[in-house]
Amino acid sequence: MSERASSLVRYALVAFVASASAFASAGAVVAFAPKPPQLRAARAEAAMVMPLAADPAAGERAEIPKAADGHYWAQAEVNGQAVRFLVDTGATAVALTPNDAQRLGIRIEQLKFDYTVGTAAGRTRAAPVRLASVSVDGARIENVDALVIEEGLDSSLLGMTYLGRLSSFQATRQALFLQP
Repeated sequence: MSERASSLVRYALVAFVASASAFASAGAVVAFAPKPPQLRAARAEAAMVMPLAADPAAGERAEIPKAADGHYWAQAEVNGQAVRFLVDTGATAVALTPNDAQRLGIRIEQLKFDYTVGTAAGRTRAAPVRLASVSVDGARIENVDALVIEEGLDSSLLGMTYLGRLSSFQATRQALFLQP
């Protein structure tokens, strides 16, 4: 087999693996879709609904120890207030419970819940908001797009609108590391 043909085969294999990986991860915990209430692929809708802000992450490397329940629970500072998040790499966006949103000063009654989302508890409505800042153990990002989930969310989720703007994040058996 020629070197060119070998390169094409490798390229096709990489493309196939990437496609399979994308399909496997498409079932996010939080998936956007404008009304009517049809759930769509989270990444495509996220790009159309809430484009990521371009501000770079700042601060120092953060470490979130794995909890006894096997999850990573992050104590974050959001707009200057403490919020406990379940770290969820399958969540397209940072998702806030109504209680956490109210504690942050978000006026729930003024929000437009015009998105249908899928959560682990089923379908519900959500309203987009922008958070001035989210900081986890010093790893800070400004202008973070988020959703306030109307009902069905037990805890707020630290999703990809925060995690995806980090330089990197790495999960080990003991901890999750966030690199601004």
